[in-house]
Amino acid sequence: MLYYLFDYLHQTFNFPGAGVFQYLSFRAAMAALLSLWITIVYGKTLIEFLRKKQVGETIRDLGLEGQMQKKGTPTMGGLIIIAAILIPTLLFAKLNNIYIILMLITTVWLGFIGFLDDYIKVFKKNKQGLQGKFKIIGQVGLGLIIGLTMYFSPSIVVSESKVTQTYIQEHNMLDQEEFFTATKIFHQNVEKSTTTTIPFVKNNEFDYAWFVNWMGDGASKYVWIIFVLAVIFIITAVSNGANLTDGIDGLATGTSAIIGATLAILAWVSGNIIFANYLNIMYLPNVGELVVFSAAFVGATVGFLWYNTYPAQVFMGDTGSLTIGGIIAVFAILIRKELLLPVLCGIFFMESLSVMLQVSYFKYTKRKYGEGRRIFKMSPIHHHYQVKGYAEPKIVMRFFIIGILLAILSVVTLKLR
Repeated sequence: MLYYLFDYLHQTFNFPGAGVFQYLSFRAAMAALLSLWITIVYGKTLIEFLRKKQVGETIRDLGLEGQMQKKGTPTMGGLIIIAAILIPTLLFAKLNNIYIILMLITTVWLGFIGFLDDYIKVFKKNKQGLQGKFKIIGQVGLGLIIGLTMYFSPSIVVSESKVTQTYIQEHNMLDQEEFFTATKIFHQNVEKSTTTTIPFVKNNEFDYAWFVNWMGDGASKYVWIIFVLAVIFIITAVSNGANLTDGIDGLATGTSAIIGATLAILAWVSGNIIFANYLNIMYLPNVGELVVFSAAFVGATVGFLWYNTYPAQVFMGDTGSLTIGGIIAVFAILIRKELLLPVLCGIFFMESLSVMLQVSYFKYTKRKYGEGRRIFKMSPIHHHYQVKGYAEPKIVMRFFIIGILLAILSVVTLKLR
């Protein structure tokens, strides 16, 4: 909203300083600072409010050291994360941008599902929370909205213009006139596409239409089904992965901040003509606006870590974990980097995989030997290391280091093919 106000002041009255809101970098920085300020300043107020309302975490005794000391710690802290994302985005982003609209819908949608789950656990005293089928229905519903909008909306296009690449290579530096010429060429070559990016591959573009090409020429009209199913799967997998990671103090919060910062870099280069050409990646018109949203996301998660780090004063609950996982998934899909998620979200992937392996192996050995056996001492895998005697802060910090390395590798894939 502030963008439109200051744009009006700049255009109408040439108000001093108002033009700074035209710069994406300025608005992203302001969004990050405001979200950080909201979580740190009002986070304490929320914690006191939750404590007075006795919105405490119910702990299942797993025999882990220090676990029962967390009983009664305020939960549903994800509310402050959501507020710290929405408020700066509404203030500093261009609200008519289709990508921003989809991210706002994602945040509110999954935040509501997570809130229902926490509400049932805390106030209805039902440890199971919202039934799993309703969570899946909510995630599928969001996937349908995102997938169908991306496929059918005329506002979401990609440009793979080779003319601009040649043009820029022939000019060591673009002046303003040349820059606008390059922009015009790029926008003349935009098209609807189900293409995405494959990491580590030289010609690193993959079209979901490949799955239906074997059916003949008329099969292309069905590619939207494949695309939407892929979107649904990715949203469900990543949001549940974030939920599983939220098992020890600060792990999901800090890991998400690292991922969010990396996604901001990827959105920046994908939405910038010069960088997109230099890196030989798809140029996505208007996607750069997502940098404002990602800046707010990073500010919110880092600010929440102020209170969520060991020993946690507040837990985000499913209100936060489902939301941040869904945000990461949808963001990656919008910037056509969803196939990079197994690398970038390696921590989430590892946590989910450890649970699937543990459950599958237990069931298999129970059928074969009459008693279930385990691969890990406990799953998700962060509990495995707790059982082995590692201190909680040490586990979290080492996972952060792994997350940073995976983030660097993800950025490097832009050129490492």
